Amino acid sequence: MARKKGFYSISAVAKMFSIHQQTIRLYEKEGLISPKRSEGNTRLFSDEDIDRLEEIIYLTHQLGVNLVGVEMILKLENKINKMQKKMNALFDKTSEELKHEKEIARTAITSSARTLMQLKNEEKATEKQNMTRNTKPSGNKKPEQTSSKTNTNTFDAEVDSWEIEYDE
Repeated sequence: MARKKGFYSISAVAKMFSIHQQTIRLYEKEGLISPKRSEGNTRLFSDEDIDRLEEIIYLTHQLGVNLVGVEMILKLENKINKMQKKMNALFDKTSEELKHEKEIARTAITSSARTLMQLKNEEKATEKQNMTRNTKPSGNKKPEQTSSKTNTNTFDAEVDSWEIEYDE
């Protein structure tokens, strides 16, 4: 029977890590690894199984952790990975919501700025029309004097701010 690429027999895995096949069977019995089985019931270890086995061997042989401790560590790692995925999804969702809110705010600010500019331009045009009416003599008549102090004060203030340049 031909072996699939990326799948290894128990003897190949035992040689890979210089451990006894019975040790690998014990890890499987304890539920630490779950290799697939062929039609002939031969264990087939995937690359993920190899990575997990490598971690188990590191924890047991290098750090001296017992199998119950290894099981707890692997379960905690699994929970952490699940929580990390949830946090990433929540972060992505929140980030998208913030981008959307930012775009809404930017649109509102742009619209408000346009409205303000229109109002300011209308105000300037109105002031200009009022100035033209107040200073423009019609025929031989003198400009009409208004009894409103506000109009004269505004006009006087603008006249005071005029600058005259002389050629020398």
